[in-house]
Amino acid sequence: MVNVPKPEIGLSTLFCLGEPFPSLLKHLREVDVRHVEVVDEGSHALNNRRIKSLKKMTEARDLDFVVHAPFAGINIAVPSPVLRRTILKRLEQSIFYAGQLDCRLWLFHPGLQTGVSHFYPGRDWQLNLDSVRTLLKIARKEGVEIAIENVPEPFPFVMKNVQDFSRFYGELDDDIGMVLDVAHANLNRQIQDFIRQFPEKIVHVHVSDNDGVHDLHLGIGYGTIDWETVAKEIKKAEYSNFIMLESIEYVEESLQTLRRLFA
Repeated sequence: MVNVPKPEIGLSTLFCLGEPFPSLLKHLREVDVRHVEVVDEGSHALNNRRIKSLKKMTEARDLDFVVHAPFAGINIAVPSPVLRRTILKRLEQSIFYAGQLDCRLWLFHPGLQTGVSHFYPGRDWQLNLDSVRTLLKIARKEGVEIAIENVPEPFPFVMKNVQDFSRFYGELDDDIGMVLDVAHANLNRQIQDFIRQFPEKIVHVHVSDNDGVHDLHLGIGYGTIDWETVAKEIKKAEYSNFIMLESIEYVEESLQTLRRLFA
């Protein structure tokens, strides 16, 4: 019997996104993890100076980074060509910074429907595919792996459920990994379905808890998700990459819970 490597537990900086960037660096000096997902957004938006600071942290603490793309106001399926070019330029910059950090992965959200979607059936879907292909080309140029995340109800994303992702993979004609967000999948009752349908595609996992209705980013065990069952399914799928905590409360306690679940 082959021993499958266990997933490694990491931490997203989402929990301190509202704090200044120097506070993020302070947290990174103190937190008991090696794998960190930096959210390139808001007061933590990456630039050359911040990349230098994070690189110093890498050397001092032997940290290993993943970058989450900016997401506020970002819509890769926006119908305006001018806006889409601007958005893709911002994402290209984020991929470049991920390359500067020697990241294993850069991850992003699919596009959204808009107020004019009803007038152009299928256009959002096509623009989403086109933008993903563009991002793949940019990422290959920068030597960065990228992956697309399942996103939550009730927001009007073009890809939210297992059926959407099956269609996406059938039409893309290229290879891209999936970020399984367990909390998002809980909102459409498809955690098990995602894990069982896409074991070969899932390259990264986000975890936080919620009430099954809202994307609350609660601590692990403080919502409705059955974590023992989730852990069994993930192990059964022989997943061995990162499991990134995205809770914004009970962070240390949640890390300990995850280490116990995946020991």
